[in-house]
Amino acid sequence: MTSPPLLAVDAPSLYFRAFHGIPEKAAQTPAGEPVNAIRGFLDMLAQLIRTRRPDRVVCALDASWRPEWRVALVPSYKKHRVAHGDVEVVPASLEKQVPILLETLAAIGIPAFGVDGYEADDVLGTLAATQPGPVEVVSGDRDLFQLVDDERGTRLLYCGRGVAKLEDAGNALVEQKYGVPARWYADFAAMRGDPSDGLPGVAGVGEKTAARLVTRYGGIPEIMAALDDPEAGFAPGVRTKLAAARDYLDKALPVCKVALDVKLPAFDPALPRAPKHPDALLVLAERWNLAGSARRLIDALAG
Repeated sequence: MTSPPLLAVDAPSLYFRAFHGIPEKAAQTPAGEPVNAIRGFLDMLAQLIRTRRPDRVVCALDASWRPEWRVALVPSYKKHRVAHGDVEVVPASLEKQVPILLETLAAIGIPAFGVDGYEADDVLGTLAATQPGPVEVVSGDRDLFQLVDDERGTRLLYCGRGVAKLEDAGNALVEQKYGVPARWYADFAAMRGDPSDGLPGVAGVGEKTAARLVTRYGGIPEIMAALDDPEAGFAPGVRTKLAAARDYLDKALPVCKVALDVKLPAFDPALPRAPKHPDALLVLAERWNLAGSARRLIDALAG
């Protein structure tokens, strides 16, 4: 029998999805304040706990959504999503809901944290690398396919189409979707590029070519080493494109790779079977019209 997993949740991925998936007018307080992101997040978490039956749960946050060390390597990284300075473009009505969501999780007893200088992805990567398995990472961010590791029991519950249509990804599914093993997904992504993250990729090298290169040679270090070998069998055009992008690839690979060694704060991942601070939860539920969603999550935890 498989051991119960640690559910490692990409909180920003889920609350952005909830915010955009539920109309504000469908989830408000009596005063008209939107709580669509909070209700949607709590309902998704309840469904995940009910269906995946974890014995531990942690929510990861973006303490630094655009870390300086990544920007120093690739200045275009997430640049198109900057509102001003180093502030991310976030709808005002979502921004107001996040602190309330975090208060609610704290009242229930579910740890939610980020680490300065790192994104939620890096917290999730470190949880997957350091916590006893199995670990199920929940996110709509395809970058996290790189964490899939069948031997360690790390899976990605990819919710690109919503929690109701989760793709439970092991290595076979990653290979089926992208043509590369999960361990080389970051190398593949660096070559292919990702406009949503401001990563240009290698000019003229698309997804299929990137997958062929990884399949034939391995990761970017192996591909770059083969580039210097006249007998390596590159098509002339591809060799030229990769040679021109050598400096970019040297810098893009560490940007695309999720950190696995972030110093995490102390936390207790044990699944709470009842609210840690029931009085505080009651106050929040009444003030923000969250009673139904809070009850569904508590019921799921009590299991």
